[in-house]
Amino acid sequence: MLRYTLMRLGIFAGCLVVVWGLVYSGVAPRGLGDSNGMWIILLALVLSAPISFVALRKERDRASEQIVPKVERLKARIEADRSQEDEAVDEAARAQGASS
Repeated sequence: MLRYTLMRLGIFAGCLVVVWGLVYSGVAPRGLGDSNGMWIILLALVLSAPISFVALRKERDRASEQIVPKVERLKARIEADRSQEDEAVDEAARAQGASS
């Protein structure tokens, strides 16, 4: 997962450098007023998202394979806790019904 995140940040950094160069060379439009820095970051984000989606497909699949077992274990643990709570509530209801 860390590897995927670092690769994604690397792609963003590369896009940021390219966009910065294009804006300051006059190829891409500048932002309005003082928004030039924000414009560059936004444009780099918009460009890096589809590039990451395509270029990091295999790495994303690997990260997902690592996460799925953890999520399944967490779901099983939550379900076990839930069933224990249900049993406790049922026992309390039976005890209350027996004393009435």
